[in-house]
Amino acid sequence: MQKGDIVGHEAVGVVEAVGPEVTKVKPGDRVVIAFAISCGECEYCKQGWFTSCDKTNPSSQMEGLYGHRIGAAFGYSHLTGGYDGLQAEFARVPFADVTLLPVPASSKLKDEQLLCLSDIACTGWHGNELGEVSRGQTVAIWGSGPVGMMAAMWAKFRGASRVFVIDNDVSRLELVRTKLGVDVIDFSNVKDVSKVLLELVPDGVDVCIDCAGFRFPTSLVHKLERALRLETDALDIIDQMSFAVRKMGHLVLIGDYFGYGNHFPIGRVMEKSLTMRGGQAFVQKYWKQLLGYIEEGRVDPSFVFTHHMPLDKLPEAYKMFNEHADNAVKIALTTRSSS
Repeated sequence: MQKGDIVGHEAVGVVEAVGPEVTKVKPGDRVVIAFAISCGECEYCKQGWFTSCDKTNPSSQMEGLYGHRIGAAFGYSHLTGGYDGLQAEFARVPFADVTLLPVPASSKLKDEQLLCLSDIACTGWHGNELGEVSRGQTVAIWGSGPVGMMAAMWAKFRGASRVFVIDNDVSRLELVRTKLGVDVIDFSNVKDVSKVLLELVPDGVDVCIDCAGFRFPTSLVHKLERALRLETDALDIIDQMSFAVRKMGHLVLIGDYFGYGNHFPIGRVMEKSLTMRGGQAFVQKYWKQLLGYIEEGRVDPSFVFTHHMPLDKLPEAYKMFNEHADNAVKIALTTRSSS
């Protein structure tokens, strides 16, 4: 990040003006803005892999770190292009015909229902797609933040027989339990999450989805190694997932990982014939389908929004979210133009 960067990559808005090459939206249209900026024309976009777009991210730093550049994203650091974010009164949207989803004028959906399509609803679906979640399977999800809740919502929607959500935030676990009817595990009350899961599902969980990422070491070794900068990413969750998943099972990473982690359980991954997949969500691939489910009333992702605050209270909103104050899960920021 750099001083003066505008953050945020989820938004619903109304088109103010369009450039001469924009053909699919017009001024006055209500739209959802995808977090990923994609050209729609490269080979990756043509395959529906929009966050692997070849054309929108100029970051040579990312190419140096990873060997390639993934697609650009709004307000998501200079590794993904340094584009201005969406927590603002106005936003410039490159490649608007690909990056915007027009909402039918007849739609009665609230902004909060649509806002989830920018990222979290699609990311939760992406996790289920990568894990190939299907009817009758068991699914374990690490993290009960907004993305974890969406992953659990879609796992239930897709017919999973049992869904476990793992966290230590009691209020969030209670929300996801009551709203979705999933099983919850407070990891602060158990000695070993993976062994608890194997007691509940002796053959192992079919699909494990990490919605938390690198930021949350639980073991002393990873706490020390991160503090000493011997690693950037803690792998405690991956360790737990690889132990609890069944043979031939699926491990999915949709929580962020950025650098290097020590003690990767490579033996388990190989010997148990596990499949591990991850990545940023292909929002533009999924959002029309998911909009249909929301329009039909089959799901309502807006339950994750616990608070509403005006944009000029942004610092307070970030503090509340970071500290989980007042049982905050997700905060909808309203601009002067918000409906």
